[in-house]
Amino acid sequence: MALKNIVKEMRDGIGNISRRGSERRGSENGKHNMRRRGRSYIAPEGSSSSSKIIVEQSQWANMPPELLHDIIQRIEASQTSWPARRDVVACASVCKSWRAVTKEIIRTPEQCGLLSFPVSLKQPGPRDAPIQCYIRRERPTGTYRLYLGLSPGDMSKLLLAARKIRKATSTDFLISLVGDDFSRTSNTYVGKLRSNFLGTKFTIYDSQPPCDTAIHSNSRSQRKIFPKQVSLKGSSSNYSVATISYELNVLRTRGPRRMQCTMHSIPISAIQEGGTAPTPIEFTNCCEEQIPSSPSPVSKGKKPLVEFSSTSLSGPLESFGSTGDPLILKNKAPRWHEQLQCWCLNFKGRVTVASVKNFQLVAAAEPNQNVSVAEQERVILQFGKIGKDIFTMDYRYPLSALQAFAICLSSFDTKPACE
Repeated sequence: MALKNIVKEMRDGIGNISRRGSERRGSENGKHNMRRRGRSYIAPEGSSSSSKIIVEQSQWANMPPELLHDIIQRIEASQTSWPARRDVVACASVCKSWRAVTKEIIRTPEQCGLLSFPVSLKQPGPRDAPIQCYIRRERPTGTYRLYLGLSPGDMSKLLLAARKIRKATSTDFLISLVGDDFSRTSNTYVGKLRSNFLGTKFTIYDSQPPCDTAIHSNSRSQRKIFPKQVSLKGSSSNYSVATISYELNVLRTRGPRRMQCTMHSIPISAIQEGGTAPTPIEFTNCCEEQIPSSPSPVSKGKKPLVEFSSTSLSGPLESFGSTGDPLILKNKAPRWHEQLQCWCLNFKGRVTVASVKNFQLVAAAEPNQNVSVAEQERVILQFGKIGKDIFTMDYRYPLSALQAFAICLSSFDTKPACE
């Protein structure tokens, strides 16, 4: 049987099994979600979707491992862009054995420059060339959608979506894997961005600890600090991974906004020679994680391993997954163009409309931190306007798509004191 026919039959089988599972549950919401997400959607690890039904009923589960590995390897090599790459996602949706082999073959975005699964959105981007995306703003609904692609005219793939929610003292941007479900109790919830009252300081939250190895290596101390833990299903945790600060423009001088991003989950060593950035390997369903119900007394001189806040920014927050100095990003200094009489940055054709929202971020390093000059001049994230409510976003290592998207969302919030 031809490879394309195998993939087609396999995807059709997955769709039929998923629909039967949805009918058995008899849930109207479940039916709606299955039809809405489509066959190319793969639920995060630990989710309670129709994966169990697929494992039990799939006719492909007992395929010889050597043949299975060869098939998936060929599919992965031939499908390097969306929407064709949904065939790779379909392979991981068949059953546990197919998912395990697919995860073994698929490399991280840092290694191959491709986005395949939800966890790819929390992994660092490629080192050599940026991943090019664009953001579409929907003003009536306060929704922002991140697509993979050079421009809106391409065959685009929705990566993330955010919903802006104004509160009395702050503004929240809830970030989800889908464009119509921003509930924190959903397994599509991935994090949020929260501002202070003036819109000058923002905190990026992840729905899961950004570095699993740090949590595992300190599991003993965690049990000592929090001896009693309960599972709070239906709620999710928020872990502070980065902060963004905009400089106040008291003198009302002309020029772009000045910002600084402190990436608490990424150490400065990630951009040093031979350094690596924290890379999650699983997309954890935070609704099923074990989290402390109430902190126990902590011994003198020690702090709890896990400390998070979902209600305010006034309390202290602990960062995860990094040791030593955090990576700090700053604006790349623009140049004043005498003929155009404006501040200019070289976006290499990716930005075409002047806006105070446009920016490029580079690493800010001290001389004693052993970061090369070339690395300090490398643009890690750039964001700019190309049309009405259309913006480009290009990011690279060591940032992930989620972190880059959250930083760009901060530019959309009103900042009268910074302009």
